[in-house]
Amino acid sequence: MKISYNWLKQYINVELDPERIAEILTSIGLEVENLEKHQAVKGGLEGVVIGEVLTCEKHPDADKLSCTTVNVGSGEPLPIVCGAPNVAKGQKVLVATVGTTLYFGDDEVKIKKAKLRGQPSEGMICAEDELGLGKSHDGIMVLPADAVVGTPAKEYFKLEDDYQLEIGLTPNRIDAASHFGVARDLAAYLAQESEVKALRPSVDSFKVDNTSRTIPVEVKNAEACPRYTGVTISNVKVAPSPEWLQNRLRVIGLNPINNIVDITNFVLHEIGQPLHAFDADKIEGGKVVVSTLPEATPFVTLDGQERKLNAEDLMICNATKGMCIAGVFGGSESGVSESTTSIFLESAHFNPVWVRKTARRHGLNTDASFRFERGSDPNITVWALKRAAMLIKEIAGGEISSEIVDVYPTPVKDFDVTISLKRVTSLIGKEIPLATIKRILSGLDIAIVSENGDTLQLVVPPYRVDVQREADVVEEILRIYGYNNIEIPEKVNASLSYSTHPDKNKIVNLASDYLTGMNFNEIMCNSLTKASYYDGLTTFTPENVVKILNPLSNDLNGMRQTLLFGGLETIQRNINHKSPNLKLYEFGNCYKFTNIENADNALKKYSEELRMGIWITGDRAEETWTGKSQQVSFFMLKGYVNALLKRFGYDADSLEAVEAPDDVFDYGLQLMDNGKPVVWFGLVNSKLRDALDIKPEVFFAEIRWDLLTAQAGKVKIALKEIARFPEVRRDLALLIDSNVEFAQVRKIAFATERKLLKRVNLFDVYQGANLGTNKKSYAVSFTLQDETKTLTDNQIDKTMDNLVKAFQKEIGAQLR
Repeated sequence: MKISYNWLKQYINVELDPERIAEILTSIGLEVENLEKHQAVKGGLEGVVIGEVLTCEKHPDADKLSCTTVNVGSGEPLPIVCGAPNVAKGQKVLVATVGTTLYFGDDEVKIKKAKLRGQPSEGMICAEDELGLGKSHDGIMVLPADAVVGTPAKEYFKLEDDYQLEIGLTPNRIDAASHFGVARDLAAYLAQESEVKALRPSVDSFKVDNTSRTIPVEVKNAEACPRYTGVTISNVKVAPSPEWLQNRLRVIGLNPINNIVDITNFVLHEIGQPLHAFDADKIEGGKVVVSTLPEATPFVTLDGQERKLNAEDLMICNATKGMCIAGVFGGSESGVSESTTSIFLESAHFNPVWVRKTARRHGLNTDASFRFERGSDPNITVWALKRAAMLIKEIAGGEISSEIVDVYPTPVKDFDVTISLKRVTSLIGKEIPLATIKRILSGLDIAIVSENGDTLQLVVPPYRVDVQREADVVEEILRIYGYNNIEIPEKVNASLSYSTHPDKNKIVNLASDYLTGMNFNEIMCNSLTKASYYDGLTTFTPENVVKILNPLSNDLNGMRQTLLFGGLETIQRNINHKSPNLKLYEFGNCYKFTNIENADNALKKYSEELRMGIWITGDRAEETWTGKSQQVSFFMLKGYVNALLKRFGYDADSLEAVEAPDDVFDYGLQLMDNGKPVVWFGLVNSKLRDALDIKPEVFFAEIRWDLLTAQAGKVKIALKEIARFPEVRRDLALLIDSNVEFAQVRKIAFATERKLLKRVNLFDVYQGANLGTNKKSYAVSFTLQDETKTLTDNQIDKTMDNLVKAFQKEIGAQLR
């Protein structure tokens, strides 16, 4: 949210510089993320002064140039060569002196001493477009004769520099989504030291000129629209807004449109109440109806797009059709145009839930919906209507031609809150004087209706939708009093806590340290994702997505079933930013919906599981003078996975390996423990990569971390002395059937020799026609060691003979 410094000071009489105001606002919970100077004219007309043309003669060597001398109020008159056709002796003009910088769009020109066709020129007589004061370039600007020579242009035109404060407004603080709302908080803070109060402009002078055009209002859905007010203004003239109003809007990033629309925007950002102006002549039947329309009714909005309405979209209608999506977006046929002469001005309070759902359904996010869906002030609608009507009369002319129509069947009640001063002290950690508490509450429009010893009975206005409990009030007191004013205590009270075994956080940190040490980067992706990612998948079906009922957008309308897509989005973003070599990991929860029939508890349909994702893509090592670059591979990822499994108690070779699901992977493995998948990894399916426009291969692994954590709890670490006796290696070349896997060879070996066999490794695989049909050759190494003595040749030979016999018996192996 953007706030104008000069605009803010209209509601609070303080002389504080913008930096100090930004510091105060940040300290009271309205964090100022950016402070930027805003000039009404780029450059601020620095170096531009009023001058008088003393002489003007034709340039001796150029027909279209004139040689002038100009008095700028200081020193000798300046010789200036001018190309404007309207320059003449005796004129009062604007002169950019030497050293002045002029701006032409994104380009800038610095005025220097020069010679033009042999004649000296020490400045520039300016046209309005050259100074940013207009668009005309027909000739130089000629000022009235009473303009004082030497007066800075900035002073003459009364240009006002401003500052834009950009506030990172949290969702609960919609009461501060306006200049007056910010001024109210600022005044509450400053009131602790002096008598400061935020004052909004008076509307006491509002009066109805006549009642010649009253437009009745019928609210058919009071739940969706608790309050609706309106007034008619006739004989207005739609035209550009005055400069002061345009400047106010430009500072906060809004483009001026016309005086009527600009006034509604002005009041919105002044007080926080959205308004809408209808062309009264386009209200068919002369009546406003607030209701819903049938499902799929077509409606064309201001942006020219036809939208199909939902049966629960609240609409502002005339007697025959819809004119506006209530609280969200106007229609193309009922808005104010240059030909408008009469308007119906709307100021309403809409149900936040209705507005939020409608805005999300249609993918719309407007200044009005932003405020309505967070909760507007039902008690400010009439004031805002009067304020806007008075400004329209002042700027656009016209007359107020109806009484204010106010449909408010059930007034919204204030919030009643009781607080205990002891509880305030307990939560804050410091006793704040009662007088200070009362002053803070008064500054925040929270009234004290009664005091009973330690207890205060409060009434909180309904626009403070986030202050409904005692703790909320305490938080308000604390943020205005100042977090920095709470002293750090000399002692800290704590209770002993015992960590569970295994310590989940410790295990996560161990895995993170390992991968970070291997040059991985940790990422954190949103648990909310695009539900359409799962369309067409069988491993993660669309039916299992936990759907969000009121999603922020269609890209965040479901909860993730896997970490895969968040990582792919990260990879896509990095590749687009020319960072293609990536090693990433993430810990995150994944969610699943299972439609269990007749579930006694609705929560049983939902499950949540912690998982770890690993992604690698691009080059594993950059090209150097010693060698070429190397691409990441499946076996590189397998090495990281095996290392993690081993570190936390799993022997990857002992787990059952099956093919990974082909809708997720082009190829890969899924390791199972007693029928439960522990990890799946492989090359991400090309269709999934194509959907995100990722060209390079991406290898992905996902570990079910809860299973790994449980396994880690079974691991017992024991220390033993390093063996003093040597290892012995023997190799075998085994001719086996092509369907035999190394895991079987390894399992048979360790089952045959449990004491001396330490390691089994496959170091070569050969397949060829000379071996026979459906045959292959494994070259396998066996490492033997006796930790109590040196092995003899007889022991080694006997062990190897036993292994050969076992291979022959179990898998029909032959020695080559």
